[in-house]
Amino acid sequence: MNEQAKNKKPSLGVVALAVGGVIYALWLIRIADDMFTLELYRWGIYRREISGLTGLLLGPLIHGSTPHLFANTLPLFVLGTAIVYVYPRSARIAIPVILLGSGLGVWLFGRPSYHIGASGLAHGLMFFLFTLGVLRRDRPAMALSMLVFFLYGGMLWGIFPREPGVSFESHFFGAVTGLALAFVLRHRDPVPPEKKYDWEGEEEDDPVIGDQWRER
Repeated sequence: MNEQAKNKKPSLGVVALAVGGVIYALWLIRIADDMFTLELYRWGIYRREISGLTGLLLGPLIHGSTPHLFANTLPLFVLGTAIVYVYPRSARIAIPVILLGSGLGVWLFGRPSYHIGASGLAHGLMFFLFTLGVLRRDRPAMALSMLVFFLYGGMLWGIFPREPGVSFESHFFGAVTGLALAFVLRHRDPVPPEKKYDWEGEEEDDPVIGDQWRER
């Protein structure tokens, strides 16, 4: 596989469809939990219990209520589509590591309760995308960083304890993992070439002024 094919990005439509499919699956799980009273929350993360380790993989798929999942749906779609489309190489590492990193932090330090939901992933993606734009400083990265902060900068407050029934621990450890990964993966995706327009051609030196400077 040549370098050009390796760096080729998937189309935005394909990425959005794939991310939307994952979110659709989350809604199916939520509906099934409601309809059949499955009590899936028991598969969430529980602090320092061996059985609670299954929540590292299953916890993000489970939501305690329809409003809970509804609150995560749009951020997951926007942030998930953004990272996969703009940083496809980084996304392969960042998404699973944020999921596991936030979950492990909750398992080690969270309150003794079941922690479920994909909020940790959403916070991790927001902090990752914002920090990456600050570190890389290329135009697309900075533009995405500003857009993400404009839309979801309020997630910053989610890492602090505010409501008893909200797992701020998932938010906090997701954010910390996303922030750390931005430093580690900042060079993984190539910087896109800057677009050149016809009116941006190189200016030619004035021959008279140029000669005058060369004579000195």
